[in-house]
Amino acid sequence: MKKRSIITIIIAIILSVNYNNLQACTNFLVSKGASATGSTFISYSADSHVLYGELYFWAAAKYPAGTMLKIYEWDTNKYLGEIAQAAETYRVIGNMNEHSVAIGETTYGGRHELAGSGIIDYGSLIYIALQRSRTAREAIKIMCRLLSTYGYASEGESFSISDPNEVWIFEMIGKGKTDKGAVWVAVRIPDGYVSGHANQARITTFPLEGKKVKNSISSKNIDKIFNAEVEYVYAEDVISFARSAGYFSGADAEFSFSDTYAPLDFSGARACEARVWSFFKQVNNSMWQYEDYAMGHNQKNRMPLYIKPDKKLTLEDVKIAMRDHYEGTKMDMTKDIGAGAYKCPYRWRPMDFEFEGETYVHERATATQQTGFWFIAEGRSWLPNPIGGILWFSVDDAATSILTPVYCSATKVPEIFEVGNGDLLTYSETSAFWLFNRVTNFAYSYYDVMSADIRKVQKNFENESEKMIEEIDKKAASIYAENQDEAINYLTEFSLQRAQELFNRWKKLDAYLLVKYMDGNVKIEKDGKFERTEENYPVQPAHPQLPEFWIKKIVEDNGEVLKVVK
Repeated sequence: MKKRSIITIIIAIILSVNYNNLQACTNFLVSKGASATGSTFISYSADSHVLYGELYFWAAAKYPAGTMLKIYEWDTNKYLGEIAQAAETYRVIGNMNEHSVAIGETTYGGRHELAGSGIIDYGSLIYIALQRSRTAREAIKIMCRLLSTYGYASEGESFSISDPNEVWIFEMIGKGKTDKGAVWVAVRIPDGYVSGHANQARITTFPLEGKKVKNSISSKNIDKIFNAEVEYVYAEDVISFARSAGYFSGADAEFSFSDTYAPLDFSGARACEARVWSFFKQVNNSMWQYEDYAMGHNQKNRMPLYIKPDKKLTLEDVKIAMRDHYEGTKMDMTKDIGAGAYKCPYRWRPMDFEFEGETYVHERATATQQTGFWFIAEGRSWLPNPIGGILWFSVDDAATSILTPVYCSATKVPEIFEVGNGDLLTYSETSAFWLFNRVTNFAYSYYDVMSADIRKVQKNFENESEKMIEEIDKKAASIYAENQDEAINYLTEFSLQRAQELFNRWKKLDAYLLVKYMDGNVKIEKDGKFERTEENYPVQPAHPQLPEFWIKKIVEDNGEVLKVVK
């Protein structure tokens, strides 16, 4: 897994005391029938103040009987133990494997006393399952078996799991220090619907296995998960464990996973569920009725786990959702005084603060400054898996970074994303993470002006990539029919080249922004070049006036001192 310096590990341990500061990711799920092209999508932003943005890779391999796999905790690189290695593993690039299976996650924590004590942490669970599964259903079965054999080592976690035909949400939590196991529920998102999760458990009630119930099974019948009619799978002791621990005493049919193991509170609604709501209201206008819920004011009026969008979604729709700052809502982060004169939709941590005995919060939007990496995994069932799976990948803040296509069958990682090309405490001139952070952190100071220039490059590159994919798919399919290995090499080279093109274009943008906006000036441009006088001297730059609302704040705060004496 990731290698980190001792200093980085220490920082991670210190920050883990504050849940909101460390564990904060976002996932959106789009079923095949809810997308305009018939693709499945899951999106994931891996957000942490100590996570370095990289693209992980595991080659396919075969192992002799008796081979053991050492497990290191994804967040800290702490050694947890070892498990039996599979006889065969599949190639994995990032969070997607060569069979177009993809997995993302968000940590919700839940009841603190249930933090797990087994060998498998949530990150290892993701990447081991990806190396061993060919479908989303198989991934769930493998995860279930791993947990029952080796136990769970993390806090409460929600997973998004997809393949070219289905998307699932899978939520689990440990059983505390005296029992290494876990309790969990997995739900298939119905075709034609979308879902999401963002650091708050979302599965409430679900149908229980029985003679008249064909679409739900418990873990004791996990082999039945491959029956197409099965839409719910759960740990057989998910209710009995809750009873024995004193968390639940009602009828089995009333059992709610989220209400029992991760009860909703103000923070769960405002800092977490609000992100899901912002996606939901983007795709279904009726979801505005839950705005008060998202703000933490009406917690009993819970949003549904999944909804039907008003129209089928495109890749662009998912990008927009991942770049959201609550624009157009009461929580719009560009509107209050905290955004400054240039409407920056970011607030430095901590998220909450006190003043005169009252506690207040900064919003936690989907797009955030502490993103390590993010992706949109696209599965396309009409193509062979090595061609049909695309990991649209990037690093740093989703709002001001660019996604580049990486085919799931790629056998190499672009140098700009390679593990070991710099780290969070080591700058690298060839690292996309450091380049993107240079650009983004500069933009935060003059956001509404500079972000417009960034979005132009962002949109042009991503639109170009989508058009290129159409031709790459056709050529790859033609090659694949004759020689599969040659087709995979072709897709690998395209993925590598496109990522390098992204890096080169972003370097030009970095230089352009520095020249244009240095010292708060705005250089004058004409025909794509900065203007000079006839004598080849720079034309005087523009000095945009501060917005009126900000001038008003300055006058209200210090007008008597600043007033010009006439």
